[in-house]
Amino acid sequence: MSESPPHALSALPLIAHVVYRFDYGGLENGIVNLINATQGQAFRHCVIALTEATDFRKRLRAPDVEVKELGKKPGKDFAAYLRLYRLLRKLRPEILHTRNVGTLDCAVVGRLAGVSVCIHGEHGWDVHDPDGTNPKFRRMRRMANPFVRHFVTVSESLNKWLIDTVGIPSGKVTRICNGVDTDRFCTRGDKPRHEDIAKRFPGGSVVVGSVLRFQEIKDPLNLVEAFVDAHSRLAESGKNLCLVMVGDGALRQDAMDLLEAANLSDVAWLPGSREDIPDIMRALDLFVLGSRREGISNTLLEAMACGLPVIATNTGGNVELVRSEETGTLVAPGEPAALAEEIRRYAQNDGLRESCGESARRVAVDEYSLDTMIDKYQRVYTESITRALRKQARAA
Repeated sequence: MSESPPHALSALPLIAHVVYRFDYGGLENGIVNLINATQGQAFRHCVIALTEATDFRKRLRAPDVEVKELGKKPGKDFAAYLRLYRLLRKLRPEILHTRNVGTLDCAVVGRLAGVSVCIHGEHGWDVHDPDGTNPKFRRMRRMANPFVRHFVTVSESLNKWLIDTVGIPSGKVTRICNGVDTDRFCTRGDKPRHEDIAKRFPGGSVVVGSVLRFQEIKDPLNLVEAFVDAHSRLAESGKNLCLVMVGDGALRQDAMDLLEAANLSDVAWLPGSREDIPDIMRALDLFVLGSRREGISNTLLEAMACGLPVIATNTGGNVELVRSEETGTLVAPGEPAALAEEIRRYAQNDGLRESCGESARRVAVDEYSLDTMIDKYQRVYTESITRALRKQARAA
């Protein structure tokens, strides 16, 4: 990507992305991919974290992208909203793009600060509202509707819910599925297995893995319990099953404690957050996502792009990604016994893993490319700015 000279860069429309916390996660990873691909080309970008921004910001490779932290305290911290108002008055972005219900009220602040276009993205479910039935959060979305020019959802299920249940007009809603970099996330080929995994686990082991946040909505203990069950059953047939879970969060220690209690710590690796996710994924034999709820999972797409068969819970966007017995299998959320049975079945069937992995890679490349996602976002941004300019011209 060629960089624009400073004077040309400053002439491009500025998009301010607002997130609750700029940290490791699928939502944030999608923002990084979008910024890295379009900064200095069609738009300028900045990121505003209501609370804080972690080292995740280092994934921003594009030049001159500011990351602002507002230090918001829990609850209605009006001083933080005042800081946001002043920052937006200074930056004067053409578009304010908020994400999920935790930043929805920032659309109101944005309009008060003079931002003409506010876009809101729905990327998945929160532990405080895991199935979208909380009346308070529904009301918040309806009340924010007049301040939001356009809504973006990442899955068909979220799209339908926002229109049919919340009551947002269909003409204001666009589905843009997450995209995956299929060059970065690709099959291992003849490359050696990831060094840490090769050293930890015996040759011939079947390695099941996941990349996730250790939070209730992702239900990491569901996978741990299923692994313990599947490992016990497979050991009887002489098959060695190993577990890799990459990520961090409040439930990581609980997961490690469960593995320790089952005497399985030596066949499990929970290294926390890592930057070498593609290499780790390529070392797996099977990818599992046991979430309670999902929008569209970036890690599921990345696993598919790496040529891995996938087992995921039958919820949200997972239903769109996982094709039964073609790219993997769906199981009910919160049922570790059912998850264990599918892990056991795939672990025992090399041919099933190979055929589903090949199909998963093909689907990721053909239908969920990063270029497609970026093109759709650019179209929404451009059309929104154009409409705003026309409205201003008519008012003048």
